[in-house]
Amino acid sequence: MANDRRPAGGARGRRRTAVLGAALGGCALVAASTTPAAAHPSDHGHGLDYVALGDSYTSGPGIPQQVDAGCARSDHNYPSLVAAQRRATTFTDASCAGATTTEMWQAQGANKPQLDALGRDTDLVTVQIGGNDVGFGSIIGRCAGLSAQDPTGNPCERSYKASGYDELALAVLRTAPKIDRVLRAVHARAPHARVVVVGYPDLLPDDGVGCFPQVPFAQGDFPYLRDTEKRLNLMLRLVAGVNRAEYVDTYRPTVGHDMCKAPADRWIEPLQPASPAAPAHPNAQGEAAMANAVLDRLAGGHGRR
Repeated sequence: MANDRRPAGGARGRRRTAVLGAALGGCALVAASTTPAAAHPSDHGHGLDYVALGDSYTSGPGIPQQVDAGCARSDHNYPSLVAAQRRATTFTDASCAGATTTEMWQAQGANKPQLDALGRDTDLVTVQIGGNDVGFGSIIGRCAGLSAQDPTGNPCERSYKASGYDELALAVLRTAPKIDRVLRAVHARAPHARVVVVGYPDLLPDDGVGCFPQVPFAQGDFPYLRDTEKRLNLMLRLVAGVNRAEYVDTYRPTVGHDMCKAPADRWIEPLQPASPAAPAHPNAQGEAAMANAVLDRLAGGHGRR
């Protein structure tokens, strides 16, 4: 659609520029959190038409039962659980492992562009995207590879800051306008929908204490990587706020269940999973926790945007 690509201008454009800048420093947190969301749909008298967009944290790779091998999509991912609980009349899960914001407009293997799943009758859209734009996979590989150099230090953080600036903070900032464009396209294609941006769950210990070799990062890199994820989630929340979308915090509900915890307690699997899931991804319990966070928001819970 032509208006998917329309640039923001005037006061709205300046506001977007200010918020995208604030995503790096976090200074607009309180102001953005009070931005009103779009009015909730009443299902338009035809039941609930729900569309889920997202990457592998949405699709649920490795979690039984896998219903789409090409996109590593599970029938027990959080969109499927939300659809069942909300008794969606129509449910389309367009999420796909490996997706970036580009795949909102471009096909990914046999998976059509994710935005094509939307229509004027869509009532609810959940969106969880941006992790692959920042480079989740490459970050894990780089930090794991550097950990042997200085296992008690912070070699990965030093590597990402060697140029005189924080490359990961910049990657988050550069992803912000991509998320902004996605949300504007969602509203253009599904103008009556309630749009919910879903953040990423707690991957590493919130207290910054590492667990080498279970998670092969140097001890001093755990706080840095934790803060990078928090910066990503903050950016998603801020950009949602200026795009008439709601934000679901899945980080706080999953604290204490990160990939460093014992198998019985963790909802995120480490690089060598013990439960059916992809490495460094939610297991079935993690997907259920994210579903509960989304359901709480949809029911009028008081979680922050």
